[in-house]
Order: sequence, then structure tokens, then C-alpha cells
Amino acid sequence: MGRQSEIRLIATTEVPTNWGRFTCHAYQSLDDGEEHVAFALGAVDAADEVLVRVHSECLTGDVFGSWRCDCGAQLHTAMDAIADTGTGVLVYLRGHEGRGIGIGHKMQAYALQDRGHDTVDANLELGLPVDARTYGIGAAILADLGVKRVALMTNNPTKHDDLASFGLEIIRRVPLAVRPLTDNADYLRTKQQRLGHLLDLG
Repeated sequence: MGRQSEIRLIATTEVPTNWGRFTCHAYQSLDDGEEHVAFALGAVDAADEVLVRVHSECLTGDVFGSWRCDCGAQLHTAMDAIADTGTGVLVYLRGHEGRGIGIGHKMQAYALQDRGHDTVDANLELGLPVDARTYGIGAAILADLGVKRVALMTNNPTKHDDLASFGLEIIRRVPLAVRPLTDNADYLRTKQQRLGHLLDLG
């Protein structure tokens, strides 16, 4: 089992959103000082099963609606599902931009992709890891919120296994189906074929 990450709760407040009124919990990682948030709906500490999305920060996709990835679509689909269920948590992990390489390096990787590299080889060409993310903070936040048993919304088996390695009880995986676009079809195919993501691309 991985070492439990240490976190500090900074603040808790209600935030009205397009998906309803969520309770937002802001946390700080004591390992590196990075700040993260969790948007919770309903009594997540009392539910037998909690619908959860642990989402990696993606400025271009989440904020600006970039079509080069499926991040924004996954974020919105997860929030839709939590709102429909009435109980759930979306943990938003900052510092995960570009699978952990940062926004500047992600732009460099995009430039390489424009010249024919796929998303894996672009990172490697830059001398960077294919995926530098870890999810111990996400597991620690869910534990602090009292979440006991998780229905995890993800297509990424590595994320599932990493969260479970920190002691999170994942009782089932919930696929996040999003519509492929012309601009991200190759990106999604690479995630499926080279990174093992469980995607149905038709």
C-alpha cells in the first residue's frame, strides 16, 4: 500500500454551480504545498457507495474547451452524473497538467504532435515521463471526506490501481463515455492503444 499523503483542510464553503449547489472543500498538500479542491454533493460520508471522479487539472480542456483532448468533456460528464445521482464527489487535482509535465511542456508536446508525434512519443522526445501523475492526494481527500466505498468514474486502469494502492475501496469502475472529435481522435486512439485506457471508439 502506498504512503498516505498528508493534507490540510483550508476551507469549506457552498458553491452554486451549473450542476447544483455543491460543498467545496479546499485542501493543501503538505508534501509540496499544492492546493486542490473537492466538490461534494449529498451526504457522502453516510452513503454506502459514492460516485467519484478524481480529475486531473487541464487548463486548456477544462477552462478553454480545447478539442485536442477529452478532459473538459470528461469533467462535465462526471458532474452531470453526480448531479443526476444526487450524491458524489469530484476531486480536482492541480499540478497534473499534461499528465504532470506542466502547461509549458504540454504546449511543446502539442507542437511535436503537430509534426506527427503521438502524445506518448512527444513526451519522450522532450525527455519527460509519459505520465508523472500520482493519486495519493486524491485518496487522502476522499478519506478525509469520510468516503468509504467508491464507484470510480474513469477509463484509466492506472488511475484505478493507483488509488486502490492507497487503501481506497473501489467497488466498481464507471466508464466515462465522451464523443470523439476529429481533433482528438488520434489522441484518444493513442490513450487506448498505448496507455491501456478502456475506450470504445467505435
